[in-house]
Amino acid sequence: MKDVKAKMRENLKEITVSALKKAIDEGAVNLAGIPDFTIEVPQAEAHGDFAANVAMLAAREAKMPPRKIAEIIKDRMEIAGTGIEKVEVAGPGFINFHLSPTWAHGVIPIILSEKENYGRQDIGKGKKVQVEFVSANPTGPMHMGNARGAALGDALASVLEMAGYDVTREFYINDAGNQIENFGLSLEARYLELLGYESQIPEGGYHGEDIKDHMRELIEKEGDRFLSVDPAERRAYFIEYALKKNIERMKKDLADFGVHFDVWFSERSLHESGKVEEVIRILTERGYTYEKDGALWFKATEFGVPKDEVLVRQNGMPTYFAADIAYHKDKFDRGFDWVIDIWGADHHGHVPRMKGALAALGYDPEKLTIIIMQLVRLYRNGQIARMSKRTGRAVTLADLVDEVGKDAARFFFNLRGADTHLDFDLDLAVKQSEENPVYYVQYAHARIASILRQAAEQKVAVPEVEDVPPAEMERLLSKLTCEAEIDLIKKLADFPDVIRVAASTLSPYRIANYTLELASAFHSFYNVCRVLTSDKDLTTARLLLVKAVQQVLQNCFRILGISAPERM
Repeated sequence: MKDVKAKMRENLKEITVSALKKAIDEGAVNLAGIPDFTIEVPQAEAHGDFAANVAMLAAREAKMPPRKIAEIIKDRMEIAGTGIEKVEVAGPGFINFHLSPTWAHGVIPIILSEKENYGRQDIGKGKKVQVEFVSANPTGPMHMGNARGAALGDALASVLEMAGYDVTREFYINDAGNQIENFGLSLEARYLELLGYESQIPEGGYHGEDIKDHMRELIEKEGDRFLSVDPAERRAYFIEYALKKNIERMKKDLADFGVHFDVWFSERSLHESGKVEEVIRILTERGYTYEKDGALWFKATEFGVPKDEVLVRQNGMPTYFAADIAYHKDKFDRGFDWVIDIWGADHHGHVPRMKGALAALGYDPEKLTIIIMQLVRLYRNGQIARMSKRTGRAVTLADLVDEVGKDAARFFFNLRGADTHLDFDLDLAVKQSEENPVYYVQYAHARIASILRQAAEQKVAVPEVEDVPPAEMERLLSKLTCEAEIDLIKKLADFPDVIRVAASTLSPYRIANYTLELASAFHSFYNVCRVLTSDKDLTTARLLLVKAVQQVLQNCFRILGISAPERM
């Protein structure tokens, strides 16, 4: 992938290194070698387009003030024909480069030729990564935490794919253990109650209306025939019946949200295959377990965890933790180089013990990354909203999509980092105005589509980039000189960097923020620059520019899982 910004950094680095080597050879600076410095974009626009920090890094060894070193380097720079208009020394010793306004123009033909691949990186080099997210209990509908996890996890997986990783999206179905036993008891209680028998939901059971709905449907189909069935068999049937329906509903709700998993992994399969027993045996053979009070414990404290953890209860049943260890062992045994889990805030204490268990099994715990996701608060009419407008029950993922739509929900969830609490304004999410961030970015795309339609109606063709010779393309794009055009082109050139940073920091919110910045730069351009003009060359150049903006918006939208409307 071509990257004009990266190429410019390389050029500036070569110019700087060449000047510093010259200074060293002349004895103007006493250094054994060239420091490993960076070329970055300054925060303040007045400080130029790029800045080098080499002088500060060289100061200690050279025993000279960094500003003096910077001046020595600057004086020896050969900048003729490089696109550098001015070099300045600023602050504690930064070397600031001011470039020709047209330095980034080359990004437009790159975008138009690479299309959906523009922004792709090879950071991952095909490394196999598994992103496990949502993994909601299949005992009821998905809630707001699951919705945020779905939007975040899917966008993160897409960012990593853009960065060159081989990504697998996985959902872990918690279909074993205490919660499933309680699920069966709850279903049975509602079944008996609906048939006129007195029954109680057990402690730790499920009181949701969906439990009643399942049993009401079952009675309509099967009547009371399960009254004569052995209670254990009856509960097993109810569990299978309701789990199947719940998982089907989960898949549908997630598909409606634009989220599709490569793997749906059953916790029960770990027990049935003997993998839970195997992991307990390995930990015991390695000396990391002991018996106490009739239970089997994992020596978590040997790995810096505050307390040891139970693996097998007094009744002989493995804990959820034991199954989770087996699950993570299985992940690495399937050949994943890197495993990323997205968990809710209530799982914070689970992180060190899981990493400790992996270390005890002989796996590198650094290959497991756990992202802890904070809570979501919904607001409607300025008040915290706990109930769905449609059902009057707790707001589920399906309710949210019904009320504000997939696009708004996914964009809003990715506007903040996972580690921050999120206040979701339901009223803002449906507003048809610039205040609504998803409307704002999609309107930019629709505006461009409108411009391209008008061009077609006026018989003004946008040339295909491969049909325009490089010299002719350069001549056309040289027409783009106004400040709003230059700002917009520079923003387009930022996209590969944004992908790089979002992937390396596991922060898909950076894509959403960049999308807002790009839309803002486009709207500013639109307000001051007429695209369809009487100047044929200027019109062609601006059409190429807006087509490039449209493509990058689409690339962002694809990562975030939102649609690219042609009209609004």
